[in-house]
Amino acid sequence: MDREVALFIQNLEQKKVMTKASMTFYSGSFDGSKTVVVKCGVGKVNAAMCTQILIDIFEPDAIICTGIAGALSPDLDIGDTVISSDVVQYDVDSTGFGHELGEIPNLGKKYFKASQQIIDMAVKVHKDYFRENKFFVGRILTGDQFVSSKDKTEMLRRTFNGLCVEMEGGAIGQVCYLNNTPFVIIRTISDKADGSAITDYEKFADVTANKSFHIVSGIVKLLKLKE
Repeated sequence: MDREVALFIQNLEQKKVMTKASMTFYSGSFDGSKTVVVKCGVGKVNAAMCTQILIDIFEPDAIICTGIAGALSPDLDIGDTVISSDVVQYDVDSTGFGHELGEIPNLGKKYFKASQQIIDMAVKVHKDYFRENKFFVGRILTGDQFVSSKDKTEMLRRTFNGLCVEMEGGAIGQVCYLNNTPFVIIRTISDKADGSAITDYEKFADVTANKSFHIVSGIVKLLKLKE
């Protein structure tokens, strides 16, 4: 999201800019920590490409992806936070070859686990700064479509037991797994992934971007303390 990225860029010191694959990478110091900020764009291809560039060129200790998502669980309300325990690409379908729905052929993996250390940091930050808002740790689903159908929402929840759905996290998780890079996906709920999804998304996008910025800022500070 443009607003979310802008908040980070404004707070980067000693900033350097690099463009690759039509993406702009901003590197610098954020609260004393070496940090790279980039907007990967929408969808799994953009997310995977961006993640690999980050790893190849900047060699990060961890990758934190933040943004918004549609709720799958009825327990989630707009403004709540979901921290990934793991991620899955629900639109990968090689069942014709004997694989499970969502399983990546040749890898034999369906779910990619996030870093427990960073999950714990995200939980701490949320408890410290957003006491009035709910947060959940659980599975995040990824696919190359904006889900705005109640029937689709119910199918995804029933099949994968996911909390929310978005379009990038599963691809980031797979690339990080292949590169042995710790990651976490943090999503603020912007809509219910139903017939009102488009209206809710546009209404709450700016609010959720601010929340995501503060959560990631807190994690970066905690990561520096662990050095």
